[in-house]
Amino acid sequence: MVLYRPVGSRELALIEAAGWRAFPPRLPEQPIFYPVTNARYAEKIAQEWNARLNEDRVGFVTRFSVGSDYIARYETHIVGASWHEEYWIPAEELDEFNRNIIGTIEVTARYDDAEPAIEQDER
Repeated sequence: MVLYRPVGSRELALIEAAGWRAFPPRLPEQPIFYPVTNARYAEKIAQEWNARLNEDRVGFVTRFSVGSDYIARYETHIVGASWHEEYWIPAEELDEFNRNIIGTIEVTARYDDAEPAIEQDER
C-alpha cells in the first residue's frame, strides 16, 4: 500500500541518513506516527504546517510503500475532511513499521513558505 508523510527538513535529513529506508524515532512528546493515505492530504499538511511553522519554513511530501497485510492491522482515522485520512502507529511500533517499508522513501514535493497554499475543497 502506498502511503505519504509530510515532513520538515530535520526529519528529511534523518530519513536520508537512514538510507531512505526508515523514519526516525518519535520525540517523547510525539506518541503517534501519522502516515497519511493520500497525496492531497500530505501536500496540505506540508504546505500549511511544515512550510509555515518549521524554523526553515520548508515542507516536503514523502511517498513510500508498506505491505498491505502489515498495515491492515491498523485502522484509518478521518481527522477533518473526508480525505484527511491517516493511520495512527504507536511510537513504540515504529521500528516494526520501518521494517515493513518496501523499497525506499522518496520525496515527491517541496514547499516553501513563499509559495501560496493550494486552495482545495474541504468537503
